[in-house]
Amino acid sequence: MDKHFVGKLPIEDLDWKIGAIVGRSGTGKTTVAKQLFPQEYIRGFDYSAETVLDDFPKGLTVADITQALCSVGFASPPDWLKPYSNLSQGEKMRVDVARALLLSEKRVVFDEFTSVIDRDIAHVACMAISKSVRKSGKQFIAVTCHYDVVDWLEPDWVLCTDDMSFDKKKEPALQLSSKSTRSNGSSGACLGSIII
Repeated sequence: MDKHFVGKLPIEDLDWKIGAIVGRSGTGKTTVAKQLFPQEYIRGFDYSAETVLDDFPKGLTVADITQALCSVGFASPPDWLKPYSNLSQGEKMRVDVARALLLSEKRVVFDEFTSVIDRDIAHVACMAISKSVRKSGKQFIAVTCHYDVVDWLEPDWVLCTDDMSFDKKKEPALQLSSKSTRSNGSSGACLGSIII
């Protein structure tokens, strides 16, 4: 039985840095990502050098590489000197993301994002990666079966393949107010409160 998807992803008119394609296994996340972003889809990297640093493409400076590694939350120089195969799953994912962000493509699609790592590590990695991507000139699309990524990565849009719904994320509206209070006859002190 073939599955057919009809529709479009209305992201070209959006000002965005991070997107997410989420859904249960078998709902078409990878198929949709490959169809929509064939040139930007990351298919994996080859790792054969004795150190992680030596596995990055030639032509990049050590400063470029170490900055990229630190920006995605992998700031451990002793671990940079290990072969990729000796890293934990969380470290491997962060090295892969650092390499992807150093590619010349403006847009990067990263499949199986946080799929094989502990959720606490995923949380920390998502926050670091989100911050790094937002500072870069890149657009990053995470493809994952883990819905928790949406809260931690804070994407600008989400496509859910469970029901093919599309959601543009909006900043929560903040309502600011202040009031003066007096206690025990002292002069007024201004207290600010934020209501979300």
